[in-house]
Amino acid sequence: MAHKVFIAATGQNSGKTTTSLSLLHLAKKKYQRIGFIKPLGPKPTVFKGLDVDKDAALMAEVFGLEDSLPFMSPVVVKPGDTKRALDGQLRAEDLRDKIRSACAELEKRCDFLIIEGAGHPGVGSVLGLSNARIARMLGAPVLMVTGGGVGNVIDSVYMNLALFEKEGAEVRAILANKIIPEKREETLDYLRRAFVDEPFQVLGGFNYQPVLANPTLRRISRVLDVPLHGDPEAGARIVHHLQIGAASTQRVVELLHEDTLLVVTSSRDELLVTMANLYQIPEYRSRIVGLVIPGTAPVSKITQQILDRSNIPYLRAGHSHTTHIYQMINDDVSKTTAEDMEKINLIRALAEKRIDFDDLAALYALPLAQNP
Repeated sequence: MAHKVFIAATGQNSGKTTTSLSLLHLAKKKYQRIGFIKPLGPKPTVFKGLDVDKDAALMAEVFGLEDSLPFMSPVVVKPGDTKRALDGQLRAEDLRDKIRSACAELEKRCDFLIIEGAGHPGVGSVLGLSNARIARMLGAPVLMVTGGGVGNVIDSVYMNLALFEKEGAEVRAILANKIIPEKREETLDYLRRAFVDEPFQVLGGFNYQPVLANPTLRRISRVLDVPLHGDPEAGARIVHHLQIGAASTQRVVELLHEDTLLVVTSSRDELLVTMANLYQIPEYRSRIVGLVIPGTAPVSKITQQILDRSNIPYLRAGHSHTTHIYQMINDDVSKTTAEDMEKINLIRALAEKRIDFDDLAALYALPLAQNP
């Protein structure tokens, strides 16, 4: 029988996938056979010819789980499925059977199985497949991932706990993520005191890491749906600052921070040329991740030649307006992909430092309080 952990979260973008990556990395050192399943996948993609959730594709690629891929994403939610469910064209029991069957197959193949929920605990309710219901259905004790802070964590845990209690799913621990480093011990102390009468444990997750929270240049290329030109290896660089090049050229240079992506309209020849030249200087290369060049006007011939010769990474956004570009990038929440090796390697290193896997494995190896 596989040891199972259901990864839930108090809200979206709390770090479920980062937690799954961490636990699978640590589990690989302890168990011979590890596995992952995303029972309800709201982010469809095609990987190895199969329709799967993006997180299932990520785990399969990172941990070499391709042989189990047909079982790792049993229900992929596609546009229109909500209405089809309400119209009776998608039967909840059929979807539940798919999930049960896939999980049962993975339990045969695995000694340790991560089951990752989707979004917040209520996601999937319209299909009769909320996180809480799936956890109970699969007999998997829950690890609830939270964001940082104290008051908001306490409020969100209790609000979400009600749904798990209603469904009869057992929450064994909460994992506080995105903790302010200098407040780590204080934060965990307050949370443990706040939940002292609860049956679950409070565990410390990752400190807040800008490297994990911010997107790579490759990610932004995908968000804007435009190709990356210039240095192809720059796609893995992480963008920590986004700046609009609206001021004078000298002022823009003065305002550059480390790892800045600069949005410069196609008509700003002087600024484009200056950035291309500065990119050749090591002191400035660390500050300039690349350029996003919106604007309908073509880049002048000589400026284009200088850009290409400098090998500075740039994204030509064409008809998009500067403010629209800025908003699109700011609105996007960076998700880790298999190509983001810098992030994945950091996650592995931080997991070994921050998570006591032996204690967690022992906690989740215990039988459920009630039979499923």
